[in-house]
Amino acid sequence: MYVIRLPNGNLLVPESATARGGRVVSDAYVEIGPADADYERLAGDALTEEEMDERRKHWREGDDRLRRQFLDYLARGGQSSEVT
Repeated sequence: MYVIRLPNGNLLVPESATARGGRVVSDAYVEIGPADADYERLAGDALTEEEMDERRKHWREGDDRLRRQFLDYLARGGQSSEVT
């Protein structure tokens, strides 16, 4: 999860909720503003929503290439196309 800079200047910061035994129950985002003590530290690495969308797009494109390679592998009966 990444820190995301919102158009209003606030940040969406990842935060985990844990159960009593320390097990992670859920991951969520919390919005913080410039008055928050951690704002300056987190703002330096924050991505805009547009940058996050671009990263997601690249990940999906990478997933498509990997999926095509895997389907090609299955079509060959699970045999590698590389010569050893």
